[in-house]
Amino acid sequence: MEKANEEAGPRRWNFFRAGGFDQVKFDTGADIAALGELDQKLWMALSCPTHGLSLDPDTLALIDGDKDGRIRASELIAAAQWTVERLKDPDLLMTPGDVLPLDAINDATPDGKRILASAKRILASLGKADATAIGAEDTADTAKVFSQTDFNGDGVLPAESTEEPTASVIEDIIECLGGQTDRSGKPGVNQETADRFFAECQAYADWQRQADERPELKPLGEATADAATAFAALRPKIEDYFVRCRLAAFEPRSADALNPDEKVFSTLAAKELTAAALEVAALPLARIAAERPLPLGEGVNPAWAAAAAAFRAQVVAPLLGDAATLTESQWAVLQEKFAPHFAWRDAKPVVSVEKLGLDRIRTILSGGQRETLTGLIAQDKALEPEFDAIASVDRLVRYRRDLLRLLNNFVSFRDFYSGRRKAIFQAGTLYLDQRSCELCIHVDDVAKHLTMSHLSRSFLIYCDCVRRASGERMSIVAAVTDGESDNLTVGRNGVFYDGRGRDWDATVVKIVENPISIREAFWGPYKRAIRWVEEQVAKRAAAADTAAVDKLKTTAVESVAAGDADQPAPPASAVHVPTPKGKFDIGTIAALGVAVGGITAALGALLNSFFGLGLWMPLGFVGLVFMISGPSMLIAALKLRQRNLGPLLDANGWAVNAKAKINIPFGQALTGMPKLPKGARRDLTDHFAERHGRRRAIIVAIVVLVLLVVVWHGGAFDRWLPEWLQSSIVPPMHMLKLKH
Repeated sequence: MEKANEEAGPRRWNFFRAGGFDQVKFDTGADIAALGELDQKLWMALSCPTHGLSLDPDTLALIDGDKDGRIRASELIAAAQWTVERLKDPDLLMTPGDVLPLDAINDATPDGKRILASAKRILASLGKADATAIGAEDTADTAKVFSQTDFNGDGVLPAESTEEPTASVIEDIIECLGGQTDRSGKPGVNQETADRFFAECQAYADWQRQADERPELKPLGEATADAATAFAALRPKIEDYFVRCRLAAFEPRSADALNPDEKVFSTLAAKELTAAALEVAALPLARIAAERPLPLGEGVNPAWAAAAAAFRAQVVAPLLGDAATLTESQWAVLQEKFAPHFAWRDAKPVVSVEKLGLDRIRTILSGGQRETLTGLIAQDKALEPEFDAIASVDRLVRYRRDLLRLLNNFVSFRDFYSGRRKAIFQAGTLYLDQRSCELCIHVDDVAKHLTMSHLSRSFLIYCDCVRRASGERMSIVAAVTDGESDNLTVGRNGVFYDGRGRDWDATVVKIVENPISIREAFWGPYKRAIRWVEEQVAKRAAAADTAAVDKLKTTAVESVAAGDADQPAPPASAVHVPTPKGKFDIGTIAALGVAVGGITAALGALLNSFFGLGLWMPLGFVGLVFMISGPSMLIAALKLRQRNLGPLLDANGWAVNAKAKINIPFGQALTGMPKLPKGARRDLTDHFAERHGRRRAIIVAIVVLVLLVVVWHGGAFDRWLPEWLQSSIVPPMHMLKLKH
């Protein structure tokens, strides 16, 4: 029937509405097979990072074809197509499970046959030859599978897979040029590295053979190398010496200038010198004079005395005899003798195999190891299709397990909105301030994430998490979508449970404030009013207290001055007026009186009208509450409807393709508030409750006083108070009115 429908027309997709967006439903394997036909404008995301997700990173790495650390829509389509082509029935992807039945592999295709054969080979190597299904735990350690054989199709040959002398050659190659990692996890060499090694060996051997075939390249035989080193060390200074002597012969007056000036030696004399000092080494090799031979012993610059002695012993003595001086013509002869050797040495190839030594290199080249190694690598490479199929088994097992979940968190956010399981971008659960926050996302860079996350219109708390036992650290952002924000402050500590159930110490480091709930918005105006009253009372009490204390100090100073005119009066600042403990001082009482008067004036007209409503007072009370809390609740409701998951993921590297809303009911589901277990019993007796709290008594007294004043001003005593209470209250209130 499904096939008939597909032939009859375009595919009919099923969608569900969530987050203010129509999202596709994957109900059958055919839906996955047709993924490439779904308009990408209807996808929830178009790309996502491969890290920071609660999905097997090995699966994500397999889907990431270009290995750029991101999964794109095209790569996900390719993975889906590859998977359905290798299964007999793609509906297998719709059933949860960690194993792949062997009979589900489509062996009607050549690739499917290879995958099935490789799966059986893997199981056999693990001692499960009779198994009918293969799981991710069987394919996870492919190195164990590949270690069972000498050849595994990757074209990399470890030394352990061969015999001597080939094994030693492979070790030499790795020592000189480095190696590649075989599928078994062992170091080895491939054909490219082997070819480079043997080419270097051949080049070095050919270069050395020239010295054996041409005697002029070694004028002193085996001692030529050391003699050439001594020759090269002194050659620049000898050239400098004879050029200076020729200039002195050309112009006799220049001899003084060509030798160091006396000032140079005066400067040197003031220093602590050594034979190797740079200032000494820069001087000529010997004293300059026209046609003067170069002394090789006495009279040589001390900085070059050792080099001159080596040159005399290793170069001059073998070729010219043990001479104490060297003429310019003799120097020309020596240069001619060593010119071919230096030309040959300059042509030395730059190779890494020189460390092996000439004898070892010639042994390798003469032993036929190049042909042997090339043949073994070709034999290993010939098995590439079979062992590539082993990697395909691992890919198919992982896709069978994880592909549907990735689709439900990429093409749609079905997992997130259904609530049946956490979405792959949800890092875990944060417990803080008697609530649990389910929408927690891993963050690499908090500062960078903050540049976009505020657009989510959510109340966000950033936490640094650490596991002190292992030293692991990470950062998360949690969206608080229910409750109140009174106790959410930077520095608070909580516990974060990651996707694997591990607990982390979490500390709040940053907060992005936004409305959390309608309930908080309802009480917000009253809390702000109470805070304002407390602040005003505190300010006025402090000011009145300061004024009263200053006045008492001044009075005390004046009294002292009047009582004892002969004694100088102490300064006002030196007079200490103690305030009795446990009692209000005059300033505080005055401030409270001012506050009461202000509050009375502000609420008098309002409550006078309110009490005048008569039987309509309940409705008036509701209207009063709505007038106070309504605007705050309306603004909060509008902002809560704008909460959006997209910026939180975009700031983490996602390319979210829709406005994924988090409405009020869904937000309440994302943040768990404390609830007593079903059937729990409560003992409401609080043995440590504040029964005589001073602050509570003051607030109650103020409220009662305000209400009485307002009611009296409105003439409501006759209607609301009994006669005995009127007789006790009216006279004092009347006096208060007259006083005002």
